[in-house]
Amino acid sequence: MAAAAAATSTSTTPIRKPSSISPLPISKFSLPFAFNPKKPRSLHISNSRSKPASASSTTASPATTEKFSFSRFSPDQPRKGADILVEALEREGVKDVFAYPGGASMEIHQALTRSDRIRNVLPRHEQGGVFAAEGYARSSGLPGVCIATSGPGATNLVSGLADALLDSVPLVAITGQVPRRMIGTDAFQETPIVEVTRSITKHNYLVLDVDDIPRIVREAFFLATSGRPGPVLIDIPKDIQQQLAVPNWDVPMKLPGYLSRLPKNPNELHLEQILRLISESKKPVLYVGGGCLNSSEELRRFVELTGIPVASTLMGLGAFPVGDELSLQMLGMHGTVYANYAVDKSDLLLAFGVRFDDRVTGKLESFASRAKIVHIDIDSAEIGKNKQPHVSVCGDVKVALQGINKILESGGAKWKVDFRAWREELNEQKVNNPLSFKTFGEAIPPQYAIQVLEELTDGNAIVSTGVGQHQMWAAQFYKYKRPRQWLTSGGLGAMGFGLPAAIGAAVANPDAIVVDIDGDGSFIMNVQELATIRVENLPVKIMLLNNQHLGMVVQWEDRFYKANRAHTYLGDPSNESEIFPNMLKFADACGIPAARVTRKDDLRAAIKKMLDTPGPYLLDVIVPHQEHVLPMIPSGGAFKDVITEGDGRRKY
Repeated sequence: MAAAAAATSTSTTPIRKPSSISPLPISKFSLPFAFNPKKPRSLHISNSRSKPASASSTTASPATTEKFSFSRFSPDQPRKGADILVEALEREGVKDVFAYPGGASMEIHQALTRSDRIRNVLPRHEQGGVFAAEGYARSSGLPGVCIATSGPGATNLVSGLADALLDSVPLVAITGQVPRRMIGTDAFQETPIVEVTRSITKHNYLVLDVDDIPRIVREAFFLATSGRPGPVLIDIPKDIQQQLAVPNWDVPMKLPGYLSRLPKNPNELHLEQILRLISESKKPVLYVGGGCLNSSEELRRFVELTGIPVASTLMGLGAFPVGDELSLQMLGMHGTVYANYAVDKSDLLLAFGVRFDDRVTGKLESFASRAKIVHIDIDSAEIGKNKQPHVSVCGDVKVALQGINKILESGGAKWKVDFRAWREELNEQKVNNPLSFKTFGEAIPPQYAIQVLEELTDGNAIVSTGVGQHQMWAAQFYKYKRPRQWLTSGGLGAMGFGLPAAIGAAVANPDAIVVDIDGDGSFIMNVQELATIRVENLPVKIMLLNNQHLGMVVQWEDRFYKANRAHTYLGDPSNESEIFPNMLKFADACGIPAARVTRKDDLRAAIKKMLDTPGPYLLDVIVPHQEHVLPMIPSGGAFKDVITEGDGRRKY
């Protein structure tokens, strides 16, 4: 049997039999499609959740993988629980995992050595492993898999699980646990990881019966990838891993509550209601987020049919080509002036796959205050949570856009719209308020470094980042052409994300150019993953924007704390003229070629050498710490409060 804990549960009971679980309470996760394709259902447009469909308590899972035709064991041959787990992963199509061994998980690692289908990319820290699994998932759209041992190994996954939940990343985390008889005894390396992660996972399991492993793994991947994606954790005691059993691969899933909340398919009349609002508007704007990454083709077609300009969230970059003439680039705290102007002046805000995050809206009362709001999102909990929409659709953006596009394509002149005057107004804003930066002597502007990288890669690199100023500059100055090209920790803002995420992206996309644009503060938090990059010979390029400070915190100190430095200098206070630590030596210790560039005139050649060098490479780009990320709308502010001038060279 298995104990299953929903992310929304507040119960402290660690173990429950699945058969005793009543339908789960309404959570923020639901499926984007009808479970029975022969009976399509229509989406309900309102500000409340549609009535759930009924589901039996035991439901067969939909086919998610091709028929599995190979096993190392004969059908009736007993094998260890760890081998059952590994074969279950194989049956889900898993080819790569990021696993760090320990006492409670070594049986799983032994089983992995017996698999010729799954490759383990060995991280040097469990946090590196979970962030790498995220990078794998974010760049490929496939679920990432990480494995850790019990106790500290499991707790080292916590930041990654929280990050995956906030950014809706499909992830399956597997942890070893002490033997069942020792659970609750404060045994060596025991932590109740199911309880620890209850509120930061979409679902989690404590396996208490070896026969449940096939079903639980099947459910975990289904939960992680369906509806609003998210992380699922499976905690497996060591004695379960060692127990011999003959698996039954045909046991159906038991997710009655989850399946009963399937959203309905679009209803044409409801979609026409949205189109009527569009036809009545004069200044519409699209506000698109991470929920549109799987709907890029439909989104581009919708924009082609309507001519409505597009503003993207941090998580939505790439869903619509940033370089397109109808792109307003990013909106929000560090978004473009013209994107925020468009939202402020709009009379219709089409919010697709977004959650009205505070870094986008600022002061809620002032955000899109002149506009009617249409909100389409697969998560019912997001609709009306922060900003009340006039029309809401709880369902898959992809399906909704397909329906809208079909109506537009067949409707002829009925739905013809003309927003040329609005686009001209916004083009004038683009001309008057472009993204810009200043150059001071031979110092390298960090924005310029990203511009040169974008030019030399023709905008085709997969870019990962840490968190801070470099992250915002990478969002502003690299022109992303497609979804899953931009990997960043958005909701959680986890420093140390960039390097391991680049590892995951390189594993999932072996032929792609993968660049980690990082800051010195973020980079050093998971610098040990340079060893993984070298050993695996992954062609990860690291462009380090090194200003010797926690740049974003310094910017806030400059603006709001009279430039009082409160532990934000990361160099050696006794020798401020030297770059400390010497990042080149970290690279050298791991056998990775590296170089440092300090002059603007030398930058282009240095970046070209980085890109041309086979395998991994680290380029340490020294940039001034006085630079500020602009534009900036202060926290809790409105568009009228936008800051467009200044840096750390002046007093405020």
